[in-house]
Amino acid sequence: MQQENRTKELGTAPIGSLLMKYAVPAVVAMTASSLYNMVDRIFIGHIPEVGTLSLGGLAVTFPVMNLSAAFGAMVGVGASTLMSIKLGQKDYANAERTLGNLVTLNVIIGILLGILGLVFIHPLLMFFGASEQTYKYAHEYMFVILLGNVITHLYLGFNAALRSTGHPHVAMIATIATVVINSVLDPLFIFVLDMGIRGAAIATILAQLVALIFVAYKLSNKRDLLHLHSGIYGLRKSIVKHILSIGLSPFCMQLCACLVVILINKGLTKHGGDTAIAAYGIVNSITFLFVMVVLGVCQGMQPIAGFNYGAQQFSRVSEVLRKAIFLATIIMCISFIICEFIPQYPVMLFTKDEELTSLTISGMRLIVLMSPVVGFQIVTGNFFQSIGLAKQSIFLSVSRQLVFLAPFLLIFPEIWGTDGVWISIATADGIASITAAIMLWLFYRNKNKKKVPLVRMKSALHRVFFHNRVTP
Repeated sequence: MQQENRTKELGTAPIGSLLMKYAVPAVVAMTASSLYNMVDRIFIGHIPEVGTLSLGGLAVTFPVMNLSAAFGAMVGVGASTLMSIKLGQKDYANAERTLGNLVTLNVIIGILLGILGLVFIHPLLMFFGASEQTYKYAHEYMFVILLGNVITHLYLGFNAALRSTGHPHVAMIATIATVVINSVLDPLFIFVLDMGIRGAAIATILAQLVALIFVAYKLSNKRDLLHLHSGIYGLRKSIVKHILSIGLSPFCMQLCACLVVILINKGLTKHGGDTAIAAYGIVNSITFLFVMVVLGVCQGMQPIAGFNYGAQQFSRVSEVLRKAIFLATIIMCISFIICEFIPQYPVMLFTKDEELTSLTISGMRLIVLMSPVVGFQIVTGNFFQSIGLAKQSIFLSVSRQLVFLAPFLLIFPEIWGTDGVWISIATADGIASITAAIMLWLFYRNKNKKKVPLVRMKSALHRVFFHNRVTP
């Protein structure tokens, strides 16, 4: 079968070309996904008279969406990683059952979270930093997003499944389609139909619905080895357990991100008000674009690392890790250059307000100080997750958010005001990168002690930072 041949190439094709084949569609998809989120903020920021307040209201919704995304990531990433490992082990029956359980879990969790969010929407938004001025806009946007929560969960879960079953280009097309549809519908609903920020939310859900129908159709192709059909949707305890254990790392990361955004919003509200909240929304949009590109590289690495780890081809696991780290470092260095030296150009896309522009630029320059090492940190965490080592991945996720960043957000703003928030983020990134390097060194040292033929960490890092060639 075609799909079986696609999965076999994960264990035989040259790593450089294989990483490009899987990473490029994922990078395009993740970039499109980031642009998809940016589109709402760009149009919302130009709503006459209330653009800044609308951006502030939208920023307040980040923790709520992070909370929902935490559960979606736990299922989507956990299931897609497990599917890759099962395919590497040639356990096709359980790989297909994992696909079915992905659907069932997403439906259950998506509906439950949507209902709970709607019931507690007022206290949630107020707790997450909404003011009397921004609550109206946050509520209008979040109400619609929560109504379509199950659509979002299924769409993201199916996209992860497509990448793990040898269809990265289909996942890319689906994500690009959401950007195009959202970009067309946003101005229609926001300005033409005068629906404001509520119109942006409706455009978002409609775009995801169209993409969901498309990816569900692609995953139903009976000619593929793994496809949607009756008999695979019943939850199996062993499969659910593995999905949740592997997905616990991204769940913790998103959950910690939720807590961190609360602290960020609290600090910015106290020291800078609604304008500072709006500035954070813009900074987050711009910097997250580069992070999403790195995550695209990680998604390209994930099926390769997972398959070869399951097939016990450990030298290939090391090689894809080295190349992914190199690519991620290049991407984050580009982020550093743009955000430090020409920040005014991306910022002007979101606002013409001089005060907001000034605050955004100064904050962004501080946040990206550690960007050149952030790519290494992200890839390392995703590497552990890709090979099913949930504990290491969870530790890296939790330590960056809770152990390092959270305390800084409680201390630094009291010393440096709004700048203290930005400095906290950069400092935590630097320490988290050092921690990731230590964890990766320990992993390779233990593997070498067990005489598993993995490249030694010293050699691996040397190749990443000094052997600057990635096979095309």
